[in-house]
Amino acid sequence: SKLIILYDSNRISIEGTTDLAFTENVQLRMQAFGFQTLEVEDGNDIDAIGKAIEAAKADRNRPSFITIHTQIGYGCPAKQGKASAHGEPLGAENVAAMKEFLHWENQEPFAVPEEVYAHYRELSMQHQAEEDAWKRLLEEYGKKYPEEAGRLQEFLDRDNQAKLDAIPDFWKKGEKPEATRSISGQVIQTIKDAIPTLIGGSADLAPSNKTHMDGVTDFSAEHPEGRNLHFGVREMAMSAIANGMLLHGGCTTYCATFFVFSDYTKPMARLASIMGIPQIFVFTHDSIGVGEDGPTHEPVEQLAMFRAMPNFHAYRPCDATEVQAAWYSALTSPHTPTAIILTRQNLTPMEGSSKEALRGGYILEDCEGLPQLILIASGSEVELAHQAAQILQKEGLKVRVVSMPCMDLFEEQEEAYQEKVLPREVKKRVAIEALSPLGLDRYTGIDGATIGMTGFGASAPYKELFPYFGFTAEHIVEVAKGIL
Repeated sequence: SKLIILYDSNRISIEGTTDLAFTENVQLRMQAFGFQTLEVEDGNDIDAIGKAIEAAKADRNRPSFITIHTQIGYGCPAKQGKASAHGEPLGAENVAAMKEFLHWENQEPFAVPEEVYAHYRELSMQHQAEEDAWKRLLEEYGKKYPEEAGRLQEFLDRDNQAKLDAIPDFWKKGEKPEATRSISGQVIQTIKDAIPTLIGGSADLAPSNKTHMDGVTDFSAEHPEGRNLHFGVREMAMSAIANGMLLHGGCTTYCATFFVFSDYTKPMARLASIMGIPQIFVFTHDSIGVGEDGPTHEPVEQLAMFRAMPNFHAYRPCDATEVQAAWYSALTSPHTPTAIILTRQNLTPMEGSSKEALRGGYILEDCEGLPQLILIASGSEVELAHQAAQILQKEGLKVRVVSMPCMDLFEEQEEAYQEKVLPREVKKRVAIEALSPLGLDRYTGIDGATIGMTGFGASAPYKELFPYFGFTAEHIVEVAKGIL
């Protein structure tokens, strides 16, 4: 089969034997999942393992799960079968005893016999020959079936930038107030045909996340060509599956859930960052704007968590242009995963929003000359920053508004660009986000101020929550005047 799992069952955990806390029958569980299950009683029997793998390959209809019973620390008389073999160094005395047990004649540390080197050289040549044969087969296939071969290569190349640039209406300004989750859904409908490798879904929230591709078949055993995936309520497994598909190749994957549930996806998002794969995470319902569901469903600390992750882009766009930029960046990223973080509530299109959002942060609205004050915001708070700037400008103050949809990407820009957007000379700055303000002080400094969520949210319509927690143009003006 295409998937073979080797399960090392040594019945030992770090704290002791596994029956301290683990009693399930793994074989029966995997049978219930529909796997072919096989068992090897002696993990030192290489021939038995080989036969089990061949039996797994022979089953063309099911994935296979092979339990291999091993003895931890095998060969070391003082350690084998004991939890202490798990993470403790053996020490010179135990290494000597192990060599004696295994009839290992060479006492030199870390010595590798020549016959082992010779064996691996032989394997290397064998595998090289197999690869060369495969390349010849692929070349012959291309000559015989040029159209299919071209499509296969297209799937493997992942040249999404050319595909996006060929879409006539990919970039378009918003014309009315809309939730950024809805705009993201429109982007997905726009790109689904241009990028035939696009495949993804949600953890049972597709109608809310707006991630279902219309007119595209749902994936199932009967429809393996389907590109809409129904993951069910299993965010961590969803993210792991999406990572695995991306690592396999031939896919452009995305997965989705509410932003507050991104906590469950975080381990897999972290692995995507470590592995350097451009996974796309769509997180909607991004702040106290969730409203009536209350603090259990209103994210606060999640954005700071993702911003703290190395090699990760967390985008929180303010309107259609920035949503398009977030998707463009995510789809063309070679080695960095991206979170696209979206609102439930409608947001007004910003006149000054532009493709500069691809640089992570940019000047959305400016004044003549050097500003006296810079307002920095992302997502739903950009509109509030714009409104506050209008009030302050009418009072004669010179104000700049900076939209910061992706702090991580802004940090990657050349120093000259960062200085142009946020000149060191201007020390009076206010940063506004309806989330934890942790990290925003890197842009505001000791002479500036932050407006954010220092506690959890509440249950009420978002139009009541935003004023209650101080997210109004008037409050921004008050804070700004306090530091000027």
